[in-house]
Amino acid sequence: PTRDFVKASGVMGGSRSGKKCSGTDISVFMVGLISGTGCSLTSKMLLSCTSIGKTGATEAFEFPLFQSWVMFLAMTCALPVHFIYEWYQRRAISEERASLAQSLNTPAQFPKGRMPVWTYFVLAIPSCFDLVATVLCMFGLMYISVSIYQLLRGACIVFVALMKHYFLGDRQKGFQWMGVGLLALAIAMVGLTSVYGASEETAANGKNPVVGIVLILSGAFVQSLQYVFEEKMMTGVVSAPPLLLVGMEGLWGTVICTCVLYPIAWLLPGHDHGHMEDPFNTIAMIQNSTTIKHILVWYFVLIFLYNSSGVLVTYLLNSVWHAILDNFRPITVWGADLFIFYAISKGTFGEEWNKWSYLELAGLGILLFGTAVYNASFRFSCFTYDHGSAVMATPMMARSPLLTSAMEHARAQGLSDDLRQKMVTQYVAPQQQYATQYGFISVSTQQ
Repeated sequence: PTRDFVKASGVMGGSRSGKKCSGTDISVFMVGLISGTGCSLTSKMLLSCTSIGKTGATEAFEFPLFQSWVMFLAMTCALPVHFIYEWYQRRAISEERASLAQSLNTPAQFPKGRMPVWTYFVLAIPSCFDLVATVLCMFGLMYISVSIYQLLRGACIVFVALMKHYFLGDRQKGFQWMGVGLLALAIAMVGLTSVYGASEETAANGKNPVVGIVLILSGAFVQSLQYVFEEKMMTGVVSAPPLLLVGMEGLWGTVICTCVLYPIAWLLPGHDHGHMEDPFNTIAMIQNSTTIKHILVWYFVLIFLYNSSGVLVTYLLNSVWHAILDNFRPITVWGADLFIFYAISKGTFGEEWNKWSYLELAGLGILLFGTAVYNASFRFSCFTYDHGSAVMATPMMARSPLLTSAMEHARAQGLSDDLRQKMVTQYVAPQQQYATQYGFISVSTQQ
């Protein structure tokens, strides 16, 4: 991927049309930022709730597997959105095929293609990676604050950089190693903040923050394995629109979580009435708490909005804005968490400021700076930068090359913003040889 982070101020960064952001564009970006922040906050709030369980005793609503299940179920809602919009677009595009082919400078018309059925099933493989990573992170979130959790997710960029260098043969340049080093330093600082800044209440509950750090870093490592698998085995082979990818990942995650992980959690011994996680106790606690019901509904809606708006931000604007959305999220999450603690809940929810928060703040600054260095947004005269130096990595973008390759390849080949927006949900079958694969668009480039 090639992008320029510093151009995303008032005009679409990297856009060849030079079109200024409209009110709709800004609205979609704000929905993505607010919903992304809300996802993290409501997730932690659910883990902080209490309710009456199936035995009549008050218990903590600490069910990370259930939260993972709800998250994937919300992602599944992208499927009806995709199919409805695809139906609408197929009707609209039928009369524009000639002009679209002319825009791509090819004499061939777009064939009417359908995505192969096997693609729907092969998408279950990356869903397994994402499910394991999500569950690990959800378990880790029980032990640490949501701001620490959000910052530690930046470790995914470090792991992906290492995987790209040693396993994919994509040699990292000097400035990229510098960015990786800065990110590793920031993660270490944030980790120390969690260890030494743990409150007395957290220590009294027996929740060692080191356990949370290890779990979240393990989740980031699993996501880097997902990246390697997709890049090595699936990119260029599997072509699907991004909303369909999100929806199928959610569908497979829901099925696997329901049919595999929940039975395992039921059989394994644990603190939840003799089980690692008891779904019947979870249902009872939801029924007995209005607060949990309201937060759960918001969590579901925000997950859906965040995944959908993330795709819309990428296609309506530019991947630069998706990067800003992802990198700015730790700031909004931490700021909102502090606001909730002091101004809204009066200490019931949210996060308090302590003497170690200054170290976390410094870690946040280094994390953002390290990401800018790695993406070649901030450049040093001592390093050599070529045309493909701006690689743009964020925790979200480092998760799945399938989800980002379509738009990036289209932009790299000069596909216009208008055409990219029209084809956001379309699958077009490859033509002959000499076809250029745009992830979900394949068009002949033969003259």
